Amino acid sequence: MTDTWNSADKFNREASQWDENPQRRAVALGVAHAIIAAVTPKKTMRALEFGCGTGLVSMEIAPLVKRLSAVDTSPEMLAVLQAKISRSGITNIETSCTNLSTSTESAFNEQQFELIYSSMTLHHIDDTAAFLNSISARLSPRGILALADLDLEDGLFHDDPLEKVHYGFDRRELAALLNGAGLQVTSFETIYTFNKTNRAGIIAPYPVFLVTATKTQPIIQK
Repeated sequence: MTDTWNSADKFNREASQWDENPQRRAVALGVAHAIIAAVTPKKTMRALEFGCGTGLVSMEIAPLVKRLSAVDTSPEMLAVLQAKISRSGITNIETSCTNLSTSTESAFNEQQFELIYSSMTLHHIDDTAAFLNSISARLSPRGILALADLDLEDGLFHDDPLEKVHYGFDRRELAALLNGAGLQVTSFETIYTFNKTNRAGIIAPYPVFLVTATKTQPIIQK
């Protein structure tokens, strides 16, 4: 039973079979391709994915950037990713079992990234506004944030009714939160749609958006 935000227990239990879900692989690939198309990652970029899971997205992004920090709260998910890294020979991914919404670890607070992204993670974070402010602080000037997540939904998408999640996001409200964190929204698009049998036993469409935003330059007072 999940009774706290950001609980790693569920993801630890499911890590070894996570990649076996074909729709999960499909949405991850769709997110990766959408991020690549929207952001055009470069070999000069330092990138970070929060909520990386088994690395389905990051394994696609890593070859295109200089360095990638893959962060998750589940050690078992990261173990699966680390095995993929070892098999692939990719050398520019570093993994970290860290909760960025609560962590004060200097290793991340002192780093800045040209690209920060996530896939289906933001709705698992309790205080959206505070987290976006924290993430914005980790972006370099003109750095890019790319978030893929659910549009506002009926509350039946997740199978566990006790799992603490946001029921997706209203795009205008999320854009306002991004603006409040010093980020200028550059695009908002639907990139995938889950056709899922929800908890009510009804097959329903659940669209996934990708929003990209750029860190605005601070105004220098003269």
